[in-house]
Amino acid sequence: MVLLDGKKVSNDIKNEIAEEVKKMKANGEKVPHLAAIIVGNDGASLTYVASKVRACERVGFDSTMVRLSNTTSEVELLDKIHELNNNPDIDGFIIQLPLPKQIDTQKVLLAVNPDKDVDGFHPMNFGRMALDMSTFIPATPFGILELLDRYGVDTQGKHTVVIGRSHIVGRPMSILMGRKGFPGNSTVTLTHSHTKNITQITSQADIIISALGVPNFLKAEMVKDDVVIIDVGITRVPDDSTEKGYRITGDVDFENVSKKASFITPVPGGVGPMTIAMLLKNTLLARERQMK
Repeated sequence: MVLLDGKKVSNDIKNEIAEEVKKMKANGEKVPHLAAIIVGNDGASLTYVASKVRACERVGFDSTMVRLSNTTSEVELLDKIHELNNNPDIDGFIIQLPLPKQIDTQKVLLAVNPDKDVDGFHPMNFGRMALDMSTFIPATPFGILELLDRYGVDTQGKHTVVIGRSHIVGRPMSILMGRKGFPGNSTVTLTHSHTKNITQITSQADIIISALGVPNFLKAEMVKDDVVIIDVGITRVPDDSTEKGYRITGDVDFENVSKKASFITPVPGGVGPMTIAMLLKNTLLARERQMK
């Protein structure tokens, strides 16, 4: 069994990006600039955005955090997005989700300039991805592809089962794994909460990508020997034996499934760190777009 170490690979990617930024600085060129908008005081969101800012500092990017109150109106948020869209210094920006209930998330995502949409959530970028055109791939799916690539996991002709159909992970992964090229060229089954006989489907899978958010959902009896497991799930499970009072758990019963797997991602330390690394990579691509 080989552990797909997202922490190590993400560090490698950050080091590679940092080298590119050093060359930009040496040549007197503009370095990439990533902005993040956060509305409200959600603890998990604040932690996540702070980690993105730290990642920018590490690789030498400029970064801007725009903090808005929980009572911010949709019009005020759209005005801020318009401002970032028209700021030539900002190469790419993200809007941290979820947003407060008074704001229409779809309307907000549509307002982002597709050339600055480093999250890859704009319908134009999603459509380009579906058509195999050059675009921003959502950071988590992009990170999964990079892990499969760097570990040389064979995907051609394999049966990939994706569990979960969210627009952020499940649906894009089902498209990307079926595309021409590597990683890809696999036959994809997309499963969700209404799928019947899911064990029958997962037990035939060569590769399973689980993005369900249900702790320990995927059991050893649901998979075959030598399966490749990508666990995107990340859930806080109460645990009084830990200092924080909780532990982070994935969708996969790691202890037992890992005994059957050929490759598997840990939680934490698997897909999670890759998401931020690929957001940085998308920002690098956004800078190239802005320079043209």
